Amino acid sequence: MNLNKKFRVALVGTGHIAAQNHLPALRACADRAEIVAVCGRDPERTFAFATLHHIPAHFTSLEQMLEEAKPDILINCTANNLHHPYTILALEHGCHVFCEKPPAMQAQEAQEMADTATSKGLFLGYNFQRRQSAGYLLLKNAVAKGEFGHIYHIKADFLRRRGIPGWGNFTNKSIQGGGALIDLGVHVLDLALGLMDYPNAKSVLGNTYDYIGKQGGTGLKGSWDPEKFEVEDACFAHISLPGNGSITLSSSFALNRKESETVNLQIFGTKAGATLHPLEIFTESAGAISDIQFPFLTETDTQLENTKAFLDGCEGLPTNICNASEGAILQSIVEQIYTSARMNNQS
Repeated sequence: MNLNKKFRVALVGTGHIAAQNHLPALRACADRAEIVAVCGRDPERTFAFATLHHIPAHFTSLEQMLEEAKPDILINCTANNLHHPYTILALEHGCHVFCEKPPAMQAQEAQEMADTATSKGLFLGYNFQRRQSAGYLLLKNAVAKGEFGHIYHIKADFLRRRGIPGWGNFTNKSIQGGGALIDLGVHVLDLALGLMDYPNAKSVLGNTYDYIGKQGGTGLKGSWDPEKFEVEDACFAHISLPGNGSITLSSSFALNRKESETVNLQIFGTKAGATLHPLEIFTESAGAISDIQFPFLTETDTQLENTKAFLDGCEGLPTNICNASEGAILQSIVEQIYTSARMNNQS
C-alpha cells in the first residue's frame, strides 16, 4: 500500500484524452499523486505540452522516461495499437498502469497484460469512466442487494446517427483495431457485464457493416475520407452467457436513425427491470405495477471518480474500476464478435 506518500505519475500520449481528461483529474488528486513526466513521439509537441501543463520533465522515449523519471504510475493515453506494448513495458519497470480503453487490439494481448500485472504484483486498470455515473452506481447497489432478482438479459446501445470522427485515426484499422464496437460499444458492454458479475461468454454472434462509412460525407463530427475508411460503422451482437443470460449489443458511428446519439442500457430481471438514461426502475409494489424515478440524482465528475478508483486500486483498497481480469474478459468478447462478423461476411 502507498498510503503515506504521493504516487509519482507519468503520462504517455499528449492528445485530447491526456489534456482534457487525465490531467484535470490528477490535479484534483494532488494530495495522492504528483505528475512528474510526460512522453510523446513529437519533440516539439511534447515540449509544448509539458510547458503548458507545468510538467517537470518530457521525453520522446518511453523506456528512457521510465528509467530516469522513475514513476510509480503510468497513464497510457496512446492509440489502441500501443496499449499492449506500452503497458507491458511499464509493468516490467514496476509501474501500476491506468490504460485508456479498449484494453488492447486482441484478446491475447489483454490477457498477457493481466498476467504480467498479476506476476509483478501491480495494479492495472482501464478508463471506463461511465461506470462511475450516479445512475449506474445506484443500479449496481440495487443489483447487489437483490432488488432485481436474477438479471437474465441486458440490451446495451451506443448509437450515433452520423458520428464518424473526422479527425485522428478512428477509421484506421491497423491503429484502432476496429470502429464503432471497439471505440463506442465497449463502454456499454463494460456496463452490462458489470451488472452481471462480468462472466465470460458462452457463445457470440456478431455482424458488422461499413455501408455509410464507405459512402463518405460530412456528419456531426466532421467529414471523413471514404477511401481510407477501413473499420465498421455499425456493429450488432448477441452474447450468450452462463446461466441462460444474454446481452444484445448495438453500436454505430453512423446509422439512418432519428436520434443523433443514444447511450443506454435496458435491464431485465426476475424481480425488476430498468433503463439507465433516464434512470427508471420497473417493478411491482404493494401488488401493483410501479415505476420508480430518480429526479434528484446529482451527476458527478466521472473521470475524477474513476481516477480516484484507480488510485484506490494502486493502494490495495477496494475499488470498482475495470481491472485487468475484467479487461481481458471484455477484450475476449470483442474479439469473438469481430470473428463472428468476419465469418458471417464471408458466407
